[in-house]
Amino acid sequence: MSRRVASIPLIVIGAIALVIGAVFASQGANLIHGSAMSGEPMWLYIGIFVAVVGIVLIVIGLRRPKGGSTKG
Repeated sequence: MSRRVASIPLIVIGAIALVIGAVFASQGANLIHGSAMSGEPMWLYIGIFVAVVGIVLIVIGLRRPKGGSTKG
């Protein structure tokens, strides 16, 4: 399996985690109203953590190998 194909799931999961984390953080910061999570600082912290994990997964998925063969 080529490196590019193997990185697609990481990028997709990372993007999903980033969006979910942003929503959680926004609700925790009381920017999105109408939920039991709204205004709860715990969800702000959880959201930030999930968003950072998403960013890390995206970066790992986008990294290119350092030299070597690019044959897949």
